[in-house]
Amino acid sequence: MSDDLQEPDGAEENSTESLFEAPPMGEQERMVEAMLFAASEPVSLRDMAARMPHGCDAAEAVAHLRKRYEGRGVRVVRVGDAWAIRTAPDLGFLMQNEVTETRKLSRAAIETLAIIAYHQPVTRAEIEEIRGVSVSRGTIDQLLDLEWIRLGRRKMTPGRPVTFVVTPSFLDHFGLESSRDLPGLKELRAAGLLENRPPPGSPLAAEDADQAEGEAPGQSELFED
Repeated sequence: MSDDLQEPDGAEENSTESLFEAPPMGEQERMVEAMLFAASEPVSLRDMAARMPHGCDAAEAVAHLRKRYEGRGVRVVRVGDAWAIRTAPDLGFLMQNEVTETRKLSRAAIETLAIIAYHQPVTRAEIEEIRGVSVSRGTIDQLLDLEWIRLGRRKMTPGRPVTFVVTPSFLDHFGLESSRDLPGLKELRAAGLLENRPPPGSPLAAEDADQAEGEAPGQSELFED
């Protein structure tokens, strides 16, 4: 028996004082397997022995079970002073679970994105002038993290402020070939990025009015070749 499979205290005594014959080792192995499989935490030899019939040798049953699982998809491994069934280390990559997280943009982010898309290249000050309120750094950072906007060229004005433009990732998300095919509110809502109508006076409210009259937004006036 290996050094790391020491019999729990009292196991030998139980064997000696047992009034009944211990189950065959194959059956003891099944008992240990069942306990380890169902346990939410590693199980010690002492706990196994306490659950098994008198005369059983939990340590030997574990040793047999370890050998049986060698080379399989799961292994019997020692965790501190206890034992558990775990996935074979080389197969851990199969357990990875990739989840696509859907995040809805805030109204501020939607309006900022729309302004950048339809007025690019545009500075932060120009975005704030159009929206009528200041643009928080978090809003810009969120759009940058999504890789829907990027830094554009600096404007040739005092202070040479940086500008923002939409990215190919933004165009790809909406299935656009170029920025001249930018989506309107209908597409934004279909993508789940906008649920309610924007408040009166916002840039998107004006676009809503255009679309309600069956007119396309005046994109041609907002872009430079």
